[in-house]
Amino acid sequence: MKLPDTARFSTVCLHAGQEPDPSTGAIITPIYQTSTYVQEELGRHKGYEYARTQNPTRAALEGNLAAIEGGRAGFAFASGMAAISAIASLLKSGDHVVVSDNVYGGTFRLFDKVLRRYQLSFTYVDTGDLEATERAFTPATRLLFVETPSNPVMRLTDLRAAAQLAHRCGVRMVVDNTFASPVIQRPIEAGADLVVHSTTKYLNGHSDSVGGAVIAVSDEDIEWLRFVQNAAGAILSPFDSWLVLRGTKTLPLRMKQHCETGLALAQFLEGHSKVRKVYYPGLSSHPQHALAARQMNGFGGMLSFDLGSREAAATLLKSVRLLALAESLGGVESLISHPATMTHASVPVDHRQALGITDGLVRISAGLEDLEDLKDDLAHALDRVQNV
Repeated sequence: MKLPDTARFSTVCLHAGQEPDPSTGAIITPIYQTSTYVQEELGRHKGYEYARTQNPTRAALEGNLAAIEGGRAGFAFASGMAAISAIASLLKSGDHVVVSDNVYGGTFRLFDKVLRRYQLSFTYVDTGDLEATERAFTPATRLLFVETPSNPVMRLTDLRAAAQLAHRCGVRMVVDNTFASPVIQRPIEAGADLVVHSTTKYLNGHSDSVGGAVIAVSDEDIEWLRFVQNAAGAILSPFDSWLVLRGTKTLPLRMKQHCETGLALAQFLEGHSKVRKVYYPGLSSHPQHALAARQMNGFGGMLSFDLGSREAAATLLKSVRLLALAESLGGVESLISHPATMTHASVPVDHRQALGITDGLVRISAGLEDLEDLKDDLAHALDRVQNV
């Protein structure tokens, strides 16, 4: 089954990187749950020696993700943070990184609490402001790390303009595309050098796997990432690889519904008297709505809203019945969370508040439930929130 060069996106999601099993004809890639491979004789084998280095199930997923993102090679890791760590291994002592200021709390923790110990330095800036981003560059800058839309206040970065700026300055651009997914946003087409995902989220889509991935373009990056994946060993297991492959088959259909539900919930919340502010790029009130309409194919299933106080947020989170209070996002079930004490607890309080991550901020990952049931659940919970 050869995938035509003209295959469109949904077809690529379903078939790229996967062939029917040659021994049985099974249409689904098998789970090669093995630690090693028998060699025919000394120095002669079938392309597989040891499962940390190569695994057919993981290889199928890596080919699939590379095709979906439009890159030349993909690498699957044990978590999104392991994937970001692999990218960081491209750096050397003394190097500098410019980072979106509203980056995921776990990314900030890795950069600020771990990698700074190795004489790497980081400057956090609103990468949606190209002038401020350029001012942050130094002669030691080697990476521009962009998260767009950002977690959780949904700030956007103009990917094409940011890539042009980075390349003009001799800097690689890395894009965390987890929030959008490749259905909604195409960073490599816009000029990104590396794309990173937490496959735990939309790519898997069923809240039953933890993983990460890096998609690369250049020979130099591909060679290094292949080496460090094997050397450091933070690989994605065969079963988790199989689960993500299952997820990417339905990714376009799921994202269509996530987008529809996300927009409808954002509009519902924006019209509610107890909600002070809604963060969602699909709303005309979003300051970067025009950029979102130009850069994104849909506006995603992630949204945040501010209730004005921690007490109000706690009341709502205690009162919802259908939305599940939990970290993570991108699954078929709707999740609700409190960024200040959950996903971004590692970010200093003053920095959080400057970004808009207040104690009253609530984040929703819109799932695939019936829209009216989700609206009823939020209305029920908001009725219990005291006016602020």
